[in-house]
Amino acid sequence: MSSHLCVFQGSKVLIDGEIQPATIVVDTSTGKILQVNDGLPAAVDDIDWVDAGDNLILPGLVDAHVHLNEPGRTDWEGFWTGTRAAASGGVTTVVDMPLNSIPPTTTVENLEEKRKAAQDQCWTDVAFWGGVIPGNQSHLRPLIDAGVKGFKCFLIESGVDEFPCVTADDLHLAMEELKNTSTVLCFHAELEGNSHNPHTETQDPTLYATFLESRPQELEVNAISLINDLHRQYPGLRLHIVHLSAALALPLIRAAKASGLPLTVETCFHYLCLSAAQIPDGKPVFKCCPPIREEGNREELWEALLDGTIDCVVSDHSPCIASLKHIEDGDIMHAWGGINTLGLGLSLLWTECRKRSIGIERIVNWVCTQTAKHAGLGDRKGQIKAGYDADLILWDPSAKSTVTPESLNFKNKLTAYEGQVLYGRVQQTYVGGKLVYNNGFDGLKPVGKLL
Repeated sequence: MSSHLCVFQGSKVLIDGEIQPATIVVDTSTGKILQVNDGLPAAVDDIDWVDAGDNLILPGLVDAHVHLNEPGRTDWEGFWTGTRAAASGGVTTVVDMPLNSIPPTTTVENLEEKRKAAQDQCWTDVAFWGGVIPGNQSHLRPLIDAGVKGFKCFLIESGVDEFPCVTADDLHLAMEELKNTSTVLCFHAELEGNSHNPHTETQDPTLYATFLESRPQELEVNAISLINDLHRQYPGLRLHIVHLSAALALPLIRAAKASGLPLTVETCFHYLCLSAAQIPDGKPVFKCCPPIREEGNREELWEALLDGTIDCVVSDHSPCIASLKHIEDGDIMHAWGGINTLGLGLSLLWTECRKRSIGIERIVNWVCTQTAKHAGLGDRKGQIKAGYDADLILWDPSAKSTVTPESLNFKNKLTAYEGQVLYGRVQQTYVGGKLVYNNGFDGLKPVGKLL
């Protein structure tokens, strides 16, 4: 039986945490890496060659926190535009969040609707999170069997009626169902306390300070305290904190990890690359929940990422249409909370890491290896190894570009990063050994699989 191989050659390939010369042999019929640095198989009928030149060859990113919103809110984002944007920034796998689409991914029937909508539209591979909402605990095991990579719940209102938040009682019911499985339960970790301050409702809604005061760090501390209490009752279940923004919660996380509880934590590009002092008033494109906080908080998040308290970095790409973002009137308090990032994450992090003398090896661990592991894809994604999916990017670390609306590939071209000059540019993206981005999409087609 004939094989069609693609051989990638480069003098700077990231393998096992080190940059080194390498030859990567890919079987394009299976989309898998056959071998790395072992010469060429003898009996080969057809070979394509890819010479990386001065570019680095890196594993494709796994973005484990993306809202694609289709079906139901496809005018916010969709599989076609969202995965194109991802591919343009070197993301080869996205894991879609269970809310903001209609219906939400809270039953197997709803998951199948989403899969049907995604069919033949995806430029990257796409996996799916399921959702935990009040009363759906009987659907959780069937969703695992149907292939979801884990579950997400909210401890505060999510912003959409179809995905209500859960109480501690709801979580006990869900965790009883999920115990003794290898799945992961992810938390939007904000929880109102007794000291909620309603006076922000009478303050100027266009001031960023008004919004920041309305979502204090205490909300994250409250939530993570509850999560730790629950975790001690279900110590075998993997739990995960999504989009951590509050440094005040880090001692709770460190204590939980030190006690041996299987807890992981993500933060986002925007919490590492932006701080409150940079955010102008009347600019809701900077609004996300939880919020971007002060500079000292940002530095503490960096320390926690570097010491392993925070495990990985994701986009939380959470788009909407311009009218919901209140671009015209600058009303931050009533705007949709979410920052559009797909396609920018690697450049954002590299631009920041250059200032801090942090190498690309650390970045790849945070955005490829650890995110793949978190999403239950660590045996096939996030590394350049024999047997793994041939998801590869050719990346120029010295290229500079300015973020403009025209440069964005997601649907609603609003972003907090407009005007920023970023380092690092993806030249080519391969999914399963097939080219899906080549400084653009001309002549290419979507080849992504639903995982």
